Amino acid sequence: MDLYVYDTLAKEKKLFKPLHDDFARMYSCGPTVYDFDHIGHAWKYTVDDLLRRVLEYNNFSVISS
Repeated sequence: MDLYVYDTLAKEKKLFKPLHDDFARMYSCGPTVYDFDHIGHAWKYTVDDLLRRVLEYNNFSVISS
């Protein structure tokens, strides 16, 4: 099963191909909080978690930092 992601620069869906065949790297930084927490913070963590789960479901080993 192929995994496609939306490329916002090209404005089209592209086939996801990791740089290495045996794993995919994923970086997710924490929030820069200057004020109170808001729903955007929760949204970011939810999307990061969902992306990792989709990659793992599609048989990619994920290394996150």
